[in-house]
Amino acid sequence: MALSGWHCWIIFIVLLASLFHTSSAASDSELLLKVKDNLENYGSYLDSWNSSTPPCNVGHANWRGILCYEGKVWGVKLENIGLAGFIDIESLKGLPYLRTMSFMNNNLEGSWPEIHHLVGLKSVYLSNNKFSGEIPYRTFAGLQWLKKVHLSNNHFSGSIPTSLTLLPRLIELRLEGNEFTGPIPHFHHLNRLRSFSVANNQLQGQIPTTVSRMPISAFAGNERLCGAPLESCTVKPSTASMIVALVVVCLAVLVIGSVVLILHRRKNRGCVTGADNPPSSLGKGRGREMYDDNRSSFRSTTSSHSRRGDPMRLSFLRGDIDQFDLQELLRASAEILGSGCFSSSYKAALLNGPIIVVKRFKQMNNVGKEEFQEHMRRLGRLSHPNLLPPVAYYYRKEEKLLVTDYVQNGSLAVRLHGHQSLGEPSLEWPIRLKIVKGIAKGLEYLYRDMASLIAPHGNLKSSNVLLTESFEPLLTDYGLVPVTNQEMAQDIMVIYKSPEYLQQGRITKKTDVWCLGILILEILTGKFPANFLQKGKGSEVSLASWVESVVPEEWTNAVFDQDMGATKNSEGEMGKLLKIALNCCEGDVDKRWDLKEAVEKILEVKQRDDDPENFFTSFASEADMMSST
Repeated sequence: MALSGWHCWIIFIVLLASLFHTSSAASDSELLLKVKDNLENYGSYLDSWNSSTPPCNVGHANWRGILCYEGKVWGVKLENIGLAGFIDIESLKGLPYLRTMSFMNNNLEGSWPEIHHLVGLKSVYLSNNKFSGEIPYRTFAGLQWLKKVHLSNNHFSGSIPTSLTLLPRLIELRLEGNEFTGPIPHFHHLNRLRSFSVANNQLQGQIPTTVSRMPISAFAGNERLCGAPLESCTVKPSTASMIVALVVVCLAVLVIGSVVLILHRRKNRGCVTGADNPPSSLGKGRGREMYDDNRSSFRSTTSSHSRRGDPMRLSFLRGDIDQFDLQELLRASAEILGSGCFSSSYKAALLNGPIIVVKRFKQMNNVGKEEFQEHMRRLGRLSHPNLLPPVAYYYRKEEKLLVTDYVQNGSLAVRLHGHQSLGEPSLEWPIRLKIVKGIAKGLEYLYRDMASLIAPHGNLKSSNVLLTESFEPLLTDYGLVPVTNQEMAQDIMVIYKSPEYLQQGRITKKTDVWCLGILILEILTGKFPANFLQKGKGSEVSLASWVESVVPEEWTNAVFDQDMGATKNSEGEMGKLLKIALNCCEGDVDKRWDLKEAVEKILEVKQRDDDPENFFTSFASEADMMSST
């Protein structure tokens, strides 16, 4: 009887597995039949596509043009059959194992199919069809597994999408025979590229050095392309054109010279994009040396408002300070604290009043006036010991002013990277731990009180952390993502340097946590995060990957900032914090800690080890610190 019972169980399990497989296959069938319904002119080629048989069995495919692996649909290959209609991407994205699709040599037309929904795709072949129009520039942003892209001989126009340049696994790219215009973008992952062509388009400009190793045939048919491997971009002009050019150049030099002089006085050495460069030479007199050149920039900002008849009234967000207006700012002595593409900061000493900081923004037109004002009021209501909230703001369509209190001790970036030129002592381990804990508490508060924002801070970095006289950290420039122009935000804000944005084009609730992890690594190592220095590109070797490349036994000498003053009875806790940082900046979002867990772990770190034994024996088990998520 027992044996008979076991037989029943085995039969039941087999039937259940068979039922599950049939259900899964039926689901694939339904999706593919929807794809078929949107195609035309396939004749008898797709007769095998019917609901009576599943697309795949374990050993083979039942449907023509379907590629199978272990009973799963992993490819659709419908080539050379004169297909018309359109590709139903909405149905294809329901196939979880789909890795390749080919519709080459057909008569498909219309705009670009939205393949960014097919996140597991490894190859796409759409050559020799009649597709037309521009390809959205971000369409490839989330397709990190994509290796082969064949789009040749269609009617695609506009610029080559920049998201193509960020594909880390790209080995084949065929864009020839289209109507692409503009320059060839710089590709960042071409070490594996083995097939490339942009021939017979309408491209122009100099060929980037990153693709100049490709054969001449890859660029043929673009009359306005130049540079290696084609002819040099320098073209010898005729005598008449030289005379005309000389006159034009002379006039241009006068105009450009005037513009450069003005820009020099207004911006002081131009526009700094991305994250701040490390302040390697910040002397005590730096602000005063720039005073005369840059005070006029601050005054021109406010006085231009007066000349245009704009109201000169600031909108105050706090009632505990004496109010003032823009006219008083005009009379205030001011010196520049920093200037970049996103903002310029001025220290202003009001007559018979406090010292304040005025930040001038020109890229805050992402929302209308009412939404901007409501968002500022929301920021003004925030109150936490580790936040520096705005005191007041001024709204104008072309630019905005934000006013905050002045913090004497300067930014964390300067104290980490410019303390020697300032003649200041380095930050020791207890101070750095205090700073990290304060940053974590401030970020936790933002996550709680601005929960509707995906990234409540959005631009967490050492230059956006100010230090009080007691070295309590104050977070600044938080919550500005919603009001900042999207293009500018993508260029300069730290969340857009995260792995999930660079690889998948998305921001998550854990993106600020990644920024926190990078910042902690910067605090512990004293090294400026190299992966912030290139605008929107990341770096071949990031600060996190460098730390991970060093074995834990060598962290004390090779990783930790020697100016931190580590002692034997603090190395264990320092190692704890370093591991916390690595969990925070884990590249895989699913494995990365969330903010709640990160803050809990940070607050548990102590100045001194409980156990005098060396950290690497006390915490040998990775399970103590690594998340299982």
